[in-house]
Order: sequence, then structure tokens, then C-alpha cells
Amino acid sequence: MPQSRRYLFISLVALLVIGLAWFSLRDTTPVVPEAIKHGYSEALAAARGGQPGAARVLYQQLKRPDLSPKRRVWLHAELPNYPSSVALKLADADLQNESPEVRIAAIRSISALVPNGQRSLLLGPLLDDSEQNVRLAAINALLGLSPDELGLYFGPLEQAIDAWELVLKSEPQSAENQYQLARLHLHNAELKEAQQALDNTLRLAPDNLPALVLQIEVLDKQGQNDAARQLLARQLQAQPNSAYLQHALGLWLLHHDQSEFALLGLSKAVELEPDNRDYRYDLATTLRGEQELEAAQIQLQEIVQRHPNDRKARVLLINYWKESGQLQNVQILTAQLEQMNPDDPSLQQGL
Repeated sequence: MPQSRRYLFISLVALLVIGLAWFSLRDTTPVVPEAIKHGYSEALAAARGGQPGAARVLYQQLKRPDLSPKRRVWLHAELPNYPSSVALKLADADLQNESPEVRIAAIRSISALVPNGQRSLLLGPLLDDSEQNVRLAAINALLGLSPDELGLYFGPLEQAIDAWELVLKSEPQSAENQYQLARLHLHNAELKEAQQALDNTLRLAPDNLPALVLQIEVLDKQGQNDAARQLLARQLQAQPNSAYLQHALGLWLLHHDQSEFALLGLSKAVELEPDNRDYRYDLATTLRGEQELEAAQIQLQEIVQRHPNDRKARVLLINYWKESGQLQNVQILTAQLEQMNPDDPSLQQGL
């Protein structure tokens, strides 16, 4: 065989081998059944509506290798209401997803699914992520943990905070970066620096309510309780119909052992924003602390009615009904929870 023909033959064989290998690899890609492919919208609606079988279809969708990043992010927003070993495995897997948006969504899921002490082991490696936004999400998720809870990641978190602080200080001042800088200073117990950053935030954005509430916390930590109270009172006088500020007032009074008065602020916040489940949940737990169990149950019932997928409120309501001996209600709500997610840890622990 002439040499040129021999080379041609070898090239054709090589191309054939490469082609077969490509088809072989292609065939190893998991095939997604058509029913699951077309079931995304139904699964999302089931999860949001707390419908029977919601956890199963939610997990099915998150297991799909062909799902777009945007859709994965939406599913992760629902995942914390359906905790289980499977949910944790799915969230952990998405910490390695190629999409930064999905990794950030998985960080949020882990933060809601995992107790503080275990969270650092899962999220700590993300402090070295290649994307800055992912690193910042990991920092935010770990900021509130104690040195013992952080364990091996105490040092890496401090290094990541220092690096982020340098970035924030090097940028032109904005309300957003000054607020983030204040949070970092507060984490490091640098109260005067936190106060200065918050002053800058409110100078640039006077209506930034989260910064205002954080400023009240910083004043409290510096022992300036009267200044904190006066600041909150001035803001409430200027914006009496702000549910955010009424809620902040309730929490501030609760922190200062004035729970009876705290109920007024928390109740007002719920009245102004009746669909805000966080406000209503805080009102319910405060009512329970004041031995007003029936009133607390009513608030939790309202949350579950408005947001059937709210696991936290549902589980707490079951416990409150147990306290008052309303076993029929306990059985109904527990059965609903089991239909939604039979692997819920609270059920496994004999709720």
C-alpha cells in the first residue's frame, strides 16, 4: 500500500475511534424521562403550595443534569422547606455547579438546612471560590458563627474578611459597600468603625432601613441604649406606617426585656404587612413567651394557611397544639407534613 494511502487509512481509523468514543461518552449521559422533563412547572408549584408529594418532585427536578441555572436557583429557594438527607445531598452537589448563581443558591439552601456547627464544613471551601460573588455569599453565610462553630475555617474566614474589607475600602463609597463594611466591622467587634461606616451609609441613602436598624444594634453594643431608643423613636415618628421599623421596635424591646410592649410593635408590623410570615412568626413566638398560647396558635395557623409550604411555622404549630392537648389538630397537620415530605427529620424524630 502506498505511504499516502496508508496515512489516509490510519487517519480514517483514528476518526472512527474518536467518533465511537464520543458516542460512548454521549450515551453515558443520564437520560431524563419525558414526564420529568415536562414536570418542572408542576414541581415548582407543588413545592410552593405545600402539596402532597412536593418533596419528591422537587428532588426529581434538582437531580436533572439538563436543568438551566435559572431554574435550579428557583428550586433552591424552595428546598429549605423540604429537609432530608436527599435535600442536603442535592444542595451539597450544587456547591460545585459550574454556574456561580447556582453555587450561591446552594449556599443559601445549606445555610437553612444545616445547623451552625456543621455548616462551616460544607461552606468553608467556598471561601476560596474563583468567583468573588460566591466568596462573598460564603462569608455572609458564616459571619454569625462562633469560633468553635467555625472550627478549621475560623482562620480562613478571617483572611477572607480582611481581603473583602480591602476591596470595599478601595472602591468609591456607596451605600451598599459601606453597609457591608459595617457588617464586617461589627463581626470583628470594631464598633466605632462600624458606626462610621453606617453613618456613611445613611448619608448616602437616608432611607436605608436595614442600615438604620444595624446602627441601633451598634449603639446598643456600645452601651448607648438611650441613643438607640431615641434614634428608633425619631424614625418611627417620621415613618409610623413602616412595618420594618415597627418590627425592629418590637425586637428591640424584646431584647431589652420589655416583651409586653414588644407585642405592640410586632402586632403593628403584622397589621401593616399581614402577608409577611417572618413578622407573624416573631409575633407568635413572643405571644407564646407571654403564655398567650391560643393567640400564638392563631398567628401560626394564619401563616400555614397563607403559606402551606412554610415548614418552620407548621412544625412549631404542631408543638404548640401538643402543648394545649389538641391532638386531633396535631394528627391532621402531621399527616399533611408527611404527605409533603415523608423524610422530614422532625417526623423521623417522632414529632
